[in-house]
Amino acid sequence: MKVTRILTALTLGLAAASTSFAAEPDLKIGLVLPMSGPFAPYGHNIENGINLYLRQHNNMLGGRKVVMTVKDDTGTAPEISRRVTQELVVRDNVDLLAGFAMTPEALAAAPVATSAKKPMIVMNAGTSDLTEKSPYITRVSAAVAQYTVPLGPWAVKNNLKKIVTVVADFGPGHDAEQYFTKSFVAAGGKVLDAIRIPLKNPDFGPFLIRIRNLKPDAVFLFLPAGEQPVAFFKGFKERGLAADGIKIIATGDLTSEDSIDAIGDNAIGVITAHHYSEAHDSPENKAFTTAFYKAYPKERPNFMAVAGYDGMHLIDKALEQTHGDASADKFMTAIRGMSFISPRGPITIDPKTRDITQTIYIRKVERVDGKLQNVEIDNSLVNYKNPVAKQNIAR
Repeated sequence: MKVTRILTALTLGLAAASTSFAAEPDLKIGLVLPMSGPFAPYGHNIENGINLYLRQHNNMLGGRKVVMTVKDDTGTAPEISRRVTQELVVRDNVDLLAGFAMTPEALAAAPVATSAKKPMIVMNAGTSDLTEKSPYITRVSAAVAQYTVPLGPWAVKNNLKKIVTVVADFGPGHDAEQYFTKSFVAAGGKVLDAIRIPLKNPDFGPFLIRIRNLKPDAVFLFLPAGEQPVAFFKGFKERGLAADGIKIIATGDLTSEDSIDAIGDNAIGVITAHHYSEAHDSPENKAFTTAFYKAYPKERPNFMAVAGYDGMHLIDKALEQTHGDASADKFMTAIRGMSFISPRGPITIDPKTRDITQTIYIRKVERVDGKLQNVEIDNSLVNYKNPVAKQNIAR
């Protein structure tokens, strides 16, 4: 009898010890990205950054093993984004939602995050008021207003005082047009015309003729990264606009490292404003680009890869603070005011808006050691907040 009691006690003691030292359950992350269709490169680049961070951290975030489920929202159908986000919540029971490359898709998913109380980390979608659409959204990429507002005063200061704006006809394009125009006119510039380009299959020819006839000092350009900038820059040169001395100033996604080689020398001299360049000079970026080329030797790191990488860094740091608890209220409390050094430079999550605060760089496309690079020529806009929150600009 005594032996039995001792064995039972030992058994219970071992069971209790086993329970107390049990590993944390897997952290389930649902990734919603365009993995097919015209915006598939966006999803691919973001996923590269995510996988690089996980590879460097043994597939662990905040002490929990990561299980990633990827859903393709195609980047062109908000109803698909909403449906697959719902599937991740209901069927896959994910702890966190992440990705969201395009604004319409992120807006469609926001109500799902709200009703399910799931943190939603936006890794590219740029409409400026996006984080207002759910209390569970935070953004680690950039708001369009952040990198369009600085270009207005810069243009006037550099004697580009008559401009035609050319933007894609969707939410972020409208944002870019509005915020650039407001800052440009306030600085003393004049907008000669405002052109909106269809998002799908645009024919740039008629628009380029219209621009040439107006004879502006420059064009302010906002188009989705990828095929459209390649076609626009080619037509811009072929139709003689560059020879006429018309300049291009643009948002930095147009000369993203994954597409700048396709644009070629037509991009040389283009001025852009953005938050990341492969050429950014910092120890953190050198480490990131070195690791990226080792992992993906045939590809170039760009702002979307950095957003994916930083999104994982944010989750990692938040879970360290919550001791692995990914529940919405604790997680969202942890990320408010969070700061760390990204490959792009110092970043902070604004505690009120849950949007990112970061340095915006003015860059010029140059050929450096045989490679086209976005060379930073002005980094004075340190800790630049989303102007929607900062200046209450009318929408």
